[in-house]
Amino acid sequence: MAAATNGTVSSAHGQNGTSGGATPPKLPFEETIIDLDTPRPHWYLDINPGGLVPSIKYTVPGLVDSEIIYESAIVAQFLCDAFPSHLLPSSHEDPLAPLGRARINFFVDTWSSKLSAFQMAAMKAPVDEKQAKVDEWAAAVEKEIEPLLADAGPFFGGSKELTFAEAIVAPFLLRWYAFANDKYVPASLVRKLDALPNCSKWSKAVREKESVTKIWDRENYVEAFAKKYGNVLVAMR
Repeated sequence: MAAATNGTVSSAHGQNGTSGGATPPKLPFEETIIDLDTPRPHWYLDINPGGLVPSIKYTVPGLVDSEIIYESAIVAQFLCDAFPSHLLPSSHEDPLAPLGRARINFFVDTWSSKLSAFQMAAMKAPVDEKQAKVDEWAAAVEKEIEPLLADAGPFFGGSKELTFAEAIVAPFLLRWYAFANDKYVPASLVRKLDALPNCSKWSKAVREKESVTKIWDRENYVEAFAKKYGNVLVAMR
């Protein structure tokens, strides 16, 4: 099926969604970059009326004329399902593949459900409450994520290459480290995360992976985020 399909991936570099290392290699897709700081082009709105980024226009000749798939995690999941690779092996690849997929999905769900609210909570907290928010944040990582990385080697589940787990959570990890600079989030967050044996080794490997960082524009992202949410963020300095 993969050889008979084609499509267009519309993404936004610098936004750093789940694209760095998140897609299997050599896909039959054309990538189009969308500038989030300007109105969506008319041609894009014609095929994607909501203007959502990223998205995929997916076609299977004779079967699917054209369908748009939205939202970064769903786009990444779709690509990995359509084109199995080291990121997320097919469930039929070997008897352990379904178990590996379940473990990855649990890790991603845990990250999303247990940790996703901490960044904004810390950034919006009054100055005298920020350290307490960071303490809660780091404690949650230690409780929920540290045990799940016990066999990381260096990536999730002992993998030597990135997995779908890193593909989904790496953008959030990069943002944590970018914002923990004593402006909106105390820098002590980084020290606390780096003190966790499993998490620190895994985090370092993820943040040093070229396929993760190749489209990550740290300064531009931080500036754009502060501009967008500046009315609710509380600065320390």
